[in-house]
Amino acid sequence: MSTSGGVVRRSLLDDLATSMLDLIAERKLASGDQFESVRSLAERFQVAVPTVREALRRLEATGAVELRHGSGVYVGRHIGRLVLANPLAPTPSADRLVELLQARALIEPPVAALAAQNRTAEALERLDERLAEAADLIASGNHARLAEVNMDFHRCLAQASGNATLAEVVESVTVVNVREQLEILHIHGDRQADLDEHRAILEAVRAADTELAERLTREHLDGVLTVVSDSAQHP
Repeated sequence: MSTSGGVVRRSLLDDLATSMLDLIAERKLASGDQFESVRSLAERFQVAVPTVREALRRLEATGAVELRHGSGVYVGRHIGRLVLANPLAPTPSADRLVELLQARALIEPPVAALAAQNRTAEALERLDERLAEAADLIASGNHARLAEVNMDFHRCLAQASGNATLAEVVESVTVVNVREQLEILHIHGDRQADLDEHRAILEAVRAADTELAERLTREHLDGVLTVVSDSAQHP
């Protein structure tokens, strides 16, 4: 691999990043394992050190690798994922926020049905923990942390489905532009009602009632969508 005239072409960076991922897979490295040094990678792929750093930064943005200052390059926690949110996504318009909620309202209810079908004791325990923390945060008034815990509930619900790819999809649509979405809910949402709806969803999952879990999740997300839509129309 080489550059021409000092200009790093996008195709070169893409090829270099792909080659690094192939090398990680070939060596069967897992999350947290140390990878080769930047200089070693530059020598291996016959490119300049700055080019390697730029390719690594691209991979770091996806969570595939982690660059630790003074320590080296490590395999990231998202190395095995098939679905990733765009870490460079721009701030969305109000219409895009509505589209995001529409997507969630289509995706998550059937995933909740799968969770009711496939849930494990460990998955139920994680969901119980999220709701217990949410109740404590409502009582203490820590609404910033509450918003994150509420999103964690949806991610744990998807993980309970037993389908890793669906869980990745749900995580992606709950982290994309989540800050703007949570700001709207912080202003207009009903925190106790949100908690009560989450509790009802969890009880349906615990009871293995797939139809109820799906319906309650749909109604819950439709309610969130209504809040965000109204906010978008009347800022």
